[in-house]
Amino acid sequence: MVTAKKFVLVKHFEGEPKPDDLQIETEELPAIQDGEFLVEAEYLSVDPYMRPYSARFPVGITMIGSQVAKIIESKNQHFPVGSRIVGYLGWRSHTVVNLKNFQGSGVADAPPMLLPDMGNLSPSLGLGVLGMPGQTAYFGFLEICKPKAGETLVVTGAAGAVGSHVGQIGKIAGLKVIGIAGSDDKCQWITKELGFDHAINYKTQNVGVELKKLAPNGIDCYFDNVGGEISSTILYQMNTFGRVSVCGSISSYNADSSAYPKATVIQPAAVFGQLKIEGFLVTRWADRFLEGSVKNLQWIKEGKLKYRETITNGFENMFKAFAGMLKGENIGKAVVKA
Repeated sequence: MVTAKKFVLVKHFEGEPKPDDLQIETEELPAIQDGEFLVEAEYLSVDPYMRPYSARFPVGITMIGSQVAKIIESKNQHFPVGSRIVGYLGWRSHTVVNLKNFQGSGVADAPPMLLPDMGNLSPSLGLGVLGMPGQTAYFGFLEICKPKAGETLVVTGAAGAVGSHVGQIGKIAGLKVIGIAGSDDKCQWITKELGFDHAINYKTQNVGVELKKLAPNGIDCYFDNVGGEISSTILYQMNTFGRVSVCGSISSYNADSSAYPKATVIQPAAVFGQLKIEGFLVTRWADRFLEGSVKNLQWIKEGKLKYRETITNGFENMFKAFAGMLKGENIGKAVVKA
């Protein structure tokens, strides 16, 4: 008999998540049946989407999220012992997996997949540059922004898992890339190590003023991870027929949905600039994820795509890592090592 630990959502988040919104519980797992397999979590992901998505589920659920886990017992020939999977199993240490329970293609109900052999790369990359954030950057930028060499790209949340990836794809595609982040250390990382052309610290610099200096000829592509007033400022500096890929709205995730802060009206910029502004969920391209993974892995091997992980040790520290990520304390992908 295996005892699993899990974080249970006991109260929907209001404002900034609080430790007592979740509680750790234990659960005795049943013996596996034919077709099932038992996994032990190795790395667990904390991502911004968890904050708004959790509100869609009832109190009492295991907190949502993906993990890389090792198969320790199996009665499914396609998932042998010793293999690793990546899947949306939630914040739990051990799980009995029955693939019949995963019938969807969205967040939290997509079926687990075997993690391909990544050589000497860490399996944790299956949660980051070679996982959902990597697919989000690859498809969300290339398919929506349709970048062209010589254009100018602005990325917000530029030191996060998705933003740092998007900026590097922009450089691979021959664009001028400007990243916006929240600390000098992050700005240094994306310019000195990742190759962004410029960085703006939105906490200490005036974004609008700096953009006019760094992109005097305007902005063609904008990858939006944060929303809010910064996004409104960027939209008013975009060129005609500019393209905006709306990935997230981190600036408002902890805000009361009935009292979101006001931002500048964006319709004049959108109309007179004839902008294309499109939001997306990465699951739109689920049938092409192999393409994204292969390309991202190729770029890593070629030295064109770099990454960083902020790793928190200990399953019991899941909430600490989650809350810290929402406050921007991570550089690159935030991961918990169980």
